[in-house]
Amino acid sequence: MANRFANQTIAIVDDDPDILQSIDLAFRHEGARTVLAADGLGALHLVREERPNLLILDMMLPRSSGLLVLEKLQEEQCTIPIIMLTANQGRRHREFALGLGARAYLNKPVSLAKLLEIAASLLGEKERA
Repeated sequence: MANRFANQTIAIVDDDPDILQSIDLAFRHEGARTVLAADGLGALHLVREERPNLLILDMMLPRSSGLLVLEKLQEEQCTIPIIMLTANQGRRHREFALGLGARAYLNKPVSLAKLLEIAASLLGEKERA
């Protein structure tokens, strides 16, 4: 088992249980501690209670969309790096999410290798800051 994410807590939020499980397993295999939620309110709870090092957030969620979660976290001056995942190909949504503080915006289906690489890069930037 690799330890690229040892001592890192990764919050993963997606309402699709298969996607949630795949991302969870990939990060745990790399040494991360993961915390999971399946809706927007759960995402806010995880960030506030668990203080993860990184948030992976689906855009289309029940009980508060990913964009509303981003807005709320921006209001709370959250500095956790956020990767937005979406099946929405629209450029306007991408620009809006990045404007609200998402550090990366990836279209589904996403390569787990690419997701892990971007996560490692964002966490490395945070450590250097």
